[in-house]
Amino acid sequence: MTYRPDFISFDCYGTLINFEMGPTAERLFSDRIDPPQMKSFLGAFKAYRLDEVLGDWKPFFEVVTNSIRRACETHGVEYRESDGQALYDAVPTWQPHPHVVEVLEAIAPHYPLVILSNSMVDLIPSSVAHLKASFHAVYTAEEAQAYKPRKQAFEHIFDQLGCAPDRMVHCSSSFRYDLMTAYDLGFMGKAFIDRGHEPTSTEYGVSRLTDVRQLPALLGL
Repeated sequence: MTYRPDFISFDCYGTLINFEMGPTAERLFSDRIDPPQMKSFLGAFKAYRLDEVLGDWKPFFEVVTNSIRRACETHGVEYRESDGQALYDAVPTWQPHPHVVEVLEAIAPHYPLVILSNSMVDLIPSSVAHLKASFHAVYTAEEAQAYKPRKQAFEHIFDQLGCAPDRMVHCSSSFRYDLMTAYDLGFMGKAFIDRGHEPTSTEYGVSRLTDVRQLPALLGL
């Protein structure tokens, strides 16, 4: 199946940019957590990040700080006030996954590219610059006053673009944050870039791509 959308929207971190929150935390806590405990600790940190974005909007710094503090409390690990800042400051340094830049540059002349990210207005520009391609628009959770997977985050871009979801394709490596909601909202297409960092499903009408270089063909390019 190929799609001819009016816009193609992307999750940023994890899908386009290599989301290194876990590896960054692993390095940060290597002197406080024994190796056998680290996997469980990082799993808790990841789960608390999702929990933190499901309520009313708060700055992403608070999402990160609250999540790592809660993971420390759960595992009896020393929490330092500097931990959240170190994790937050690492975000702009993360780089694109392989082949992402070339794929975006191949698609951009044919379809307007849009980013919808669980990020901040002052945080996202560095990451977008790493992607190099020309984006029609970049939207953040801060502007929407809601994080994905909440529908409000997606509804913000529909309003801003003047476009209904059935005229859009959304691309993400995450079912929990993106693709389940995209399914509920009735996106024309849902491209799942399988990067192996979440459980997968066949029940949400996604086009599963094992390599981002398969994306242009899904768009008839």
